[in-house]
Amino acid sequence: MGSVYAGLMVEAGHEVWAVDIWQEHVDAINRDGLRVEGASGDRVVLGIHATSKAADVGDCELYVLATKASGVGPAAEMIAPLMGVDSMVITIQNGLGAGERIAQYMDTDRVLLGVADGFGASMKGPGHVHHNAMNLIRIGEMDGGMSERLQQVTRVWQEAGFNARAFEDIDQLIWGKYICNVAFSGPCTVFDYTLGELMADPAAWAIAQGSALEVYALGRAKNIGFTFDDPIEYITAFGLKMPDARPSMLLDHHARRPSEIDAINGMAVELGRQLDIPTPYNEVLSAVIRHREAGFQA
Repeated sequence: MGSVYAGLMVEAGHEVWAVDIWQEHVDAINRDGLRVEGASGDRVVLGIHATSKAADVGDCELYVLATKASGVGPAAEMIAPLMGVDSMVITIQNGLGAGERIAQYMDTDRVLLGVADGFGASMKGPGHVHHNAMNLIRIGEMDGGMSERLQQVTRVWQEAGFNARAFEDIDQLIWGKYICNVAFSGPCTVFDYTLGELMADPAAWAIAQGSALEVYALGRAKNIGFTFDDPIEYITAFGLKMPDARPSMLLDHHARRPSEIDAINGMAVELGRQLDIPTPYNEVLSAVIRHREAGFQA
């Protein structure tokens, strides 16, 4: 997703630095440019400054954290000493807890939360990113409300070709995506299914629905103002939009690398313990996925 953001932002005329620990990707962008393929077209984007060291970048007007959930904290730690007095941060992840991770390293009064809906991005190789769609980028203040800076940052995304909107209550939108993450990420990974394949298997789809219902109960207990009353209808509509997509968690397992299980299905288990709400579906899915990931180290 970070590569998609970088490519479109450069095309809109912004100076963009891409920071990535994947050195081959960095070298490919600097040498040949970034190939962006998918819903926005197929072309090679030139002009991105790529590096593996955040210190090379220095002060920016806007820092976009597009890491896996486990990388949010380290990324925030790296950029905190670089930020100027007017710098803003927007963090866009799956799952929950990104804002809390950032709060360990900086004052969050300059942090915006984002939700990317319906992109399905994946890396095809060094310097080559693909995305299935460009549905919506939702952006909001961590503490809620509408502000001029929120609207200004949203305009930057809109002018770069994204369908972006500012929202007063970003938490309800984060939870709206989270319930879909939980329904599809863990089950698709366990069964090695696309979204459509999962929905076509009655037994596997029942497990996915059970996981989503657990999260819906957690959200209601936390007074989240969901935009829907029927969580099953909601996740079904989401899945039907991208039946051929594979969640990033499944792609991580195909590459034998750790996933974002702790921020997705595993987070549901943690919240369930805090709220004293049973989460058996998410407990089993998380246990299976963690067991598999332990084998990646062998």
